[in-house]
Amino acid sequence: MLIGSKVSSGIAIGKAFVIKEEEFNIIKIVVKDELKELERFNEAVQKGMKELHKVEKNKDIFESHLMILEDPEFVGSIREKILDEKVNSEYAVQTVIDKLIKIFKEIEDEYIKERISDIKDVGSRILSILKGESENFINVVEKDSIIIGKDITPSQTAQMKRKKVLGFATEIGGVTSHSAIIGRNLGIPVVVGIKNLLNEVNTGDLIILDGNKGIIIINPDEETLEVYRKEINKIQEEKNELLNYKNLTTFTLDLKRLQVNGSIGNLKEAEDVNKNGGEGIGLFRTEFLYMENDGLPSEEEQFNKYKEVLKKFKDKPVVIRTLDIGGDKKLSYLPMEEELNPFLGLRAIRLCLNRKDIFKTQLRALLRASIYGNLQIMFPMICNLNELRKAKKLLDECKVELEEDNIKYNKNLLVGIMIEVPSAAIISDILAKEVDFFSIGTNDLMQYTLAVDRTNEKISYLYDFNDLAVLRLIKLVIENAHKAGIPVGMCGEMASREELIPLLIGMGLDEFSVSPSSILKIRKIIRSLNYIKCKRMVVF
Repeated sequence: MLIGSKVSSGIAIGKAFVIKEEEFNIIKIVVKDELKELERFNEAVQKGMKELHKVEKNKDIFESHLMILEDPEFVGSIREKILDEKVNSEYAVQTVIDKLIKIFKEIEDEYIKERISDIKDVGSRILSILKGESENFINVVEKDSIIIGKDITPSQTAQMKRKKVLGFATEIGGVTSHSAIIGRNLGIPVVVGIKNLLNEVNTGDLIILDGNKGIIIINPDEETLEVYRKEINKIQEEKNELLNYKNLTTFTLDLKRLQVNGSIGNLKEAEDVNKNGGEGIGLFRTEFLYMENDGLPSEEEQFNKYKEVLKKFKDKPVVIRTLDIGGDKKLSYLPMEEELNPFLGLRAIRLCLNRKDIFKTQLRALLRASIYGNLQIMFPMICNLNELRKAKKLLDECKVELEEDNIKYNKNLLVGIMIEVPSAAIISDILAKEVDFFSIGTNDLMQYTLAVDRTNEKISYLYDFNDLAVLRLIKLVIENAHKAGIPVGMCGEMASREELIPLLIGMGLDEFSVSPSSILKIRKIIRSLNYIKCKRMVVF
């Protein structure tokens, strides 16, 4: 048995498929025509960018790879080496990549160190193109395999198909690594940080991968296999039993009505919300519309996407959050100045108010789509009353423009804000008088309240969902909202924490917005609780 860090839950039993780190036999060659060699490198970069643009899933992650390929300093260093030293592209790429990795390894920041896999991945992609080789290993993976590697790149995980790959384990990596994120998105168990993994496992070994405990068991005996087979059957039975809750209304035992909605980032996930009996969409992150494009999506493009989602849900509420980029979410085609503290910088509503052209295009598209369903618009990261009023003013300007053009929109649509900054929570009594609903974004609220970088493993112990300061802010927001007669939802990770549901209900939370796969489990828990008893738990 080998121990690592659990980053994606679940249990799998399958044959190991070991991926060795791709080794390119790179030799230095002096070229006769450096301009022709430069053209060869430029063509490889363009082909690499086209490949990344075609990736259908996890676009937010591959956006970082595009940013590397579009970084003038990175690409410029390689071009300079080709021209100045008259060397072959492969040697120039490998030399620059090695130099970058060395620099990154010396930086005392776990999040930065985990970006090394992105640098390696981009380098491997370009080298594969230059050498005319395919990087698609999935074709030789047998069905029901568990992938084993030193580190599995985002490109490799993106190739994985649920029908073939049951899970994966790596020697390095952390909970914030892109590969871990992709594993969670795929819904497969993942364990990372297993020391000496490649020396202990061979392709063909029978593996038990326990993502719940963060362990793998190599070539287990029959008794151990039987224990885990029963556990897998139990998990499947629980999933089947949850289907009984699909068409049920969300009430507590003493008939307190709540809502369980889905949080989504694309149209496929919208379908999953319906399949799991979601009562609506509590959070539609619109960033994906921008990330999947080569440029800013037009009003017409956005209108058609919003319309499609709204029609799927008919009269059910669909809360669409306006563009939330900045911080760690950037667009390759939208240059932004480097900031020392990007999470405290020009992001979300601040960026939109700074780029009114981008913001108004989205608002017009949303208004036009509003006649096709129960649209509710939500502004992210509001930190003061002035920001809210500016955003509402721009929305009103868009309404006037549509009326002048005789374009219909729902004049009664609701407008809300996310409470994810402590200042907004503190003045929530004032903000509540100006909006129709609140949605608490606990991931950022915790990060800002506790001054904790949630990607930094060294201080992850401080990122505590039970922290009294955070709970008091949430309670304050809910109380102020209810005094003003508006409902409060929650769309952060806390909303899906099973152990906190009784406390959140007791505080008066009206709506839980969770991943599509969590909807039925949350509904089952709510239906087993008594609201009056939950209220007695709130003693702070």
